[in-house]
Amino acid sequence: MAKLRKKILLAVDGSDQSFEAVRYVSQLFPPNRMQVVLFHVTSKIPESFWDIEKNPTFRHQLAPVAAWATQQQTAIQEFMERSKELLIDQGVPEESVSIRMQERQAGIARDIVREAQENYDAVIVGRWGVSKLKDLVWGSIANKLVAHLIHIPLCVVGGTPEAGKILVALDASEEAMVTVDYVATMVDGTDWGITLFHVIRGLDFVLPEAGEMLQDIEGAVEAFLEQAVGRLEKAGLRPDHISTKTVSGVASRAKAIIEEANNGGYGTIVVGRKGLSRVEEFFMGRVSNKVMQLAKEMAIWVVS
Repeated sequence: MAKLRKKILLAVDGSDQSFEAVRYVSQLFPPNRMQVVLFHVTSKIPESFWDIEKNPTFRHQLAPVAAWATQQQTAIQEFMERSKELLIDQGVPEESVSIRMQERQAGIARDIVREAQENYDAVIVGRWGVSKLKDLVWGSIANKLVAHLIHIPLCVVGGTPEAGKILVALDASEEAMVTVDYVATMVDGTDWGITLFHVIRGLDFVLPEAGEMLQDIEGAVEAFLEQAVGRLEKAGLRPDHISTKTVSGVASRAKAIIEEANNGGYGTIVVGRKGLSRVEEFFMGRVSNKVMQLAKEMAIWVVS
């Protein structure tokens, strides 16, 4: 049975970091299994000039800005074509790559969120970079997407990550299996190596029973990871491409995840988005949030 293509919303701003996100996508997914929409929200004038545009006193100053807008429109069109060419060169069928540009409506981040509701399987953006559109700071937009794009997996690409090794940071909750299942669909058909990683924090107290408690925790974690490995294998991933690792006694889960990723040469970290409560579903769990803040030179997937 033919496997469905993943529909990827690749939101770009024309920066070098944004192009790295395109390169990352071209490596991560099997090229015949994805449909990519290169998406850009245009703004007629830089954000810092929005108030000036509304003030008749300063409208005479907008002529240079109009020239700027024309120049940037040409630049982003060239960027889009270069990005499309890269994806096609990597084997993505030409008919599976499309370009969509629209004028800013509700706001760049909100426009991306709105577009993402059109049956996409993932949204991918560059972490930051002041682009050729000089006054649009993409980093703040990426941060808004992390906070508000909560019903679809989001990947924020920093640095120049390679796609071949993926560190999947898991707690032992039922919600974490959602992350495992998504990773299975994400890498199915590739040769990428997957490490399921769990961190047990050091106990903040000393009791005679502490050692026994830690053993019980480790036993439960081991059983959980075995179940997760089974789900990956059942989804078709090769057993020799799957490994597990648990570390214990650390003060910070997030720092332990980053350290493991750095030491192990991982280009991608996958974390789950765990709401603190039903009311606070717009906010990521503390560990996921810290990982996103600290891992600035990697691709970070946040899976709902």
